[in-house]
Amino acid sequence: MSAFVHPQMAPILAAFAAAPGVDFKTLPIAEARSTADAGSIAWNEGAPDIPAREITVRLDGASLRGRLYHPKPGTALPLVVYVHGGGWTFGSVDTHDGTMRTLVAASGCAIFGFDYRLAPEYPYPIPLEDTLGAIAFALSGELGSDVDERRWALAGDSAGATLALAAMIQRRDAGLALPAAAALFYGCYAPDFESGSHARFGEGYLLTTANMRWYWRNYLGAAFDAPPALGAPLHADLAGLPPLYLAAGGLDPLADDTRRLADRIAAADVAFRHDHVPGVVHGCLRMSRKLAPAQAMIDAAAAYITERL
Repeated sequence: MSAFVHPQMAPILAAFAAAPGVDFKTLPIAEARSTADAGSIAWNEGAPDIPAREITVRLDGASLRGRLYHPKPGTALPLVVYVHGGGWTFGSVDTHDGTMRTLVAASGCAIFGFDYRLAPEYPYPIPLEDTLGAIAFALSGELGSDVDERRWALAGDSAGATLALAAMIQRRDAGLALPAAAALFYGCYAPDFESGSHARFGEGYLLTTANMRWYWRNYLGAAFDAPPALGAPLHADLAGLPPLYLAAGGLDPLADDTRRLADRIAAADVAFRHDHVPGVVHGCLRMSRKLAPAQAMIDAAAAYITERL
């Protein structure tokens, strides 16, 4: 039986199929990164016009690029810290600029994004440490008086959703403040490539199982065969987390990651909403201006977050 493809998704898939294929795994990492990021940045066209300012995040041993999107400069607004996806290997505030602008427009919140250091040059736990550091920076008052860091939420897509989940677990264990809520879009929560969604959608729907295996190897490095709990947070203790909005597309090889996470957080008595969105692929948030279900996913996440801020 063929999979349902949303009518607005079909021409996007056809355009990708007609374009020259690129196997990022075979390229030097700098070339792979520039090629992948250029393709992602192209999707930012038409994003909402939101004032933004560049910010340097200074951490012990690192200086990260950050960007604050603020729809009403001078007015204190709640904050959403956003962790970008890209398989821990690709991505930046530039590739996810359109997604963050769209989330600002939907939520009315200020959004803070940042560039964590990327694998394979910087494998686990460095991207997680950068994420934790960027969250601490954002909550320290460094973003300015027009951000109310006492009212904050967390969001992330794909690898960024994984980092966001791990960061909440780490902050919980350290006795630090947790966000009022978090939105996790199509995360990759454990290196399991034998799921039903991998079997059905691991080829032909943009993200492939082969590439996902490569991303996990880049991120975990020597720990790939025995990942630590925070490296593969599906298997961590999830009790005591804040309310979570979970979403994944019906054509995503990682859809079962989100289903399994929903089952685990339900067992841990954590409040959540799980939206399984038929007919769309992994990475669909960047397509929201051409893909109504992706815009609906962003709108639902924004409503879930703002109701709890």
